[in-house]
Amino acid sequence: MRDDQIHQAITILTEAVKAWVSPAVTIVATQGKDPFKVLVSCILSLRTRDQVTADASARLFALADSPEKMIHLDVPRIEAAIYPVGFYRVKAEQILEISRSLCELYRGAVPDELETLLKFKGVGRKTANLVLTLGFGKPGICVDIHVHRISNRWGYVKTRTPEQTEFALREKLPAEYWIIINDLLVTFGQNQCTPLSPRCSTCPLYDLCDRVSVTKSR
Repeated sequence: MRDDQIHQAITILTEAVKAWVSPAVTIVATQGKDPFKVLVSCILSLRTRDQVTADASARLFALADSPEKMIHLDVPRIEAAIYPVGFYRVKAEQILEISRSLCELYRGAVPDELETLLKFKGVGRKTANLVLTLGFGKPGICVDIHVHRISNRWGYVKTRTPEQTEFALREKLPAEYWIIINDLLVTFGQNQCTPLSPRCSTCPLYDLCDRVSVTKSR
């Protein structure tokens, strides 16, 4: 994909994803633009299917939807609410620890700076950027495995890790697409541009994609 084709690609994707369900964390974000809920849902979503994430988020937030309420729960109760998300025991401890830190250091408010968010245990660049973009509407590029895979498959970037992809996209992706790129490519990657045997024959971006490293497709 040539650099000047990204505008066309985003336009096509924006229309195509309307036929599919949005990622679970995005759905949580649209229900109130609450940075805390975005942060917790993103932690739950790691190594977990979307529907499991959505259900676990709903159960947990029914018990506690703020750091102030969360610190009154103990780890076993959080575990019971979020099971069966991946690594639910570790995540329960992380959520409680983050909630305590928010209350003790930030008066219960989630920070809106990338470097500050990265100080919390269990919060990596993907989660921090998602909190900034979906929770605060601030510029950021959230790169998960879908964004990394697809932007390389297109031939738009040539990188080896998600972190390298984030910085490469910061250099060349027009700023108007920073916030939306994750939602678009996660949805696209789950439904069309899958990791193994992508659905190239019906892909609306077929003529723009270099199909780098694609050896088998449908």
